[in-house]
Amino acid sequence: MALAYDAPARTEAAEGPSVAILGAGVAGICTAIKLKEKGLTNFTIYEKASEIGGTWRENTYPGCSCDVPLHMYQFSFDMRPDWTKKYVFAADIKAYLESVVDKYGLRGNIRFNTEIDDARFDEQTGIWTLKSGDRSFEANVIAAGTGQLHRPVWPNIPGRETFKGDSWHSAQWNHSVDLKGKRIAVIGNGASAIQFVPEIAKEAGSVTIFQRSASWVLPRPQREFFGWEKALYKALPWTMNIQRWKTYWFGELLFRTFHTSGDKLKEAAIEEMNLYVSDPEKKRKLTPDYEPGCKRVLFANDWWPAMGMDHVDVVTEGISEITPAGLRTKDGKERAFDIIVYGTGFDTTHFLGPMGVKGLAGRELKEAWATGAEAHHGMTVSGFPNFFLLYGPNTNLGHNSIIFMIECQANYIRQCVEKLKNDNLLYIDVKPEAQRASNEAVQADNANSVFASGCTSWYKTESGKVTNNWANYTFKYWWMTRRPNFAEFNLRARTASAQGAAAGGMQVAAAE
Repeated sequence: MALAYDAPARTEAAEGPSVAILGAGVAGICTAIKLKEKGLTNFTIYEKASEIGGTWRENTYPGCSCDVPLHMYQFSFDMRPDWTKKYVFAADIKAYLESVVDKYGLRGNIRFNTEIDDARFDEQTGIWTLKSGDRSFEANVIAAGTGQLHRPVWPNIPGRETFKGDSWHSAQWNHSVDLKGKRIAVIGNGASAIQFVPEIAKEAGSVTIFQRSASWVLPRPQREFFGWEKALYKALPWTMNIQRWKTYWFGELLFRTFHTSGDKLKEAAIEEMNLYVSDPEKKRKLTPDYEPGCKRVLFANDWWPAMGMDHVDVVTEGISEITPAGLRTKDGKERAFDIIVYGTGFDTTHFLGPMGVKGLAGRELKEAWATGAEAHHGMTVSGFPNFFLLYGPNTNLGHNSIIFMIECQANYIRQCVEKLKNDNLLYIDVKPEAQRASNEAVQADNANSVFASGCTSWYKTESGKVTNNWANYTFKYWWMTRRPNFAEFNLRARTASAQGAAAGGMQVAAAE
């Protein structure tokens, strides 16, 4: 196949190493802005979809919203005074991200409909070759902001394809189907179901939830902002930062609940359930048998009222198969449905999903992660130079805002790119002993937390290794990542031949 070469519009010498940012969600957008702030404009954002937004683009199910107060769920460098509620819906967040992309002039840096499925590093040139189908691109640095919550998981239940009614995953909601009066089966009752079940229950003839384990659900203190608050934020923007820090430190205090008894959280959740659910058998099914926080603690105001409705049922018997008419449980009972909604979550522990990544000596990242993903500070993996993860292993939170963590990571990555430029380095590669020490500290923290207690969750692998969560204060993460310690990296200087190979910052694309 003939190859067409794009004329180099940007040069590494002038604008720094070329950076491939994977994903135009919160992480990718933040990283691009941080690079651009320092004049590092030689970057391209590769987005698999035709729009930006990440998880807030993918999830459009009824009631989809953020359970982090908005003052901590927007960029600290771009706080807006015109929000109306403390907790906002997915469409509001996506609109905010769209406006941020426009404000910082990032659209020209985005290649839409370009999902990177393979990346290979050349040790001699310090260049990553990325492939998307039959197209090929080059970059000195990869910053992977592909996230943890965008690859839907479908349950391995026999007969799933035989169902004659409508069915879909919650992350691929079919808005064209009329729910009024329909018999709806919901498989799963995690964070998505907690939000969409109360909404569909308003229209459905019946809703039956097939539950493997119950969730701890607490009230969410939703409220409208007063007019004077919005006026104050607009007139004195710094007051928004005061509210942000109040929200931040409240979240840090919640961290202790993941290392101590959760009795108070249990009492609050059960008290709320008792206000709306009177059926003793339904209460029994909806009461978890594990400590709060072992699975994600959920916040909603309409979940318990919905559970108290007569036409909303909960089934805990396992599903043996899906039939053309509905579902059959392991007790042999078959139930008929018009619609099946899969609220079965996402593939979270296989970071980067099906993407192939080869580093030094052709080593596969999947091989390096054979026993579970890990990374130095959740960002770098030894043997994979100039490769950075955002929202990577052990950086998910149960008590604060992931945007805080992403800003820490974007600042760290930007400093690493500056190091490559200023010191004329071919690449930097975290030392294996530094990565090992980082992971041992993380796993020690997790071992002393509720995340490692006796339940299954999306926080950990089937073997029980906690690969997703950060089990410490986020200010500790900020302190550790505020400046890279380059003594923890192997630094390789650029040779004359490598300098020549990279001078154009040239991209390669397969001819149509």
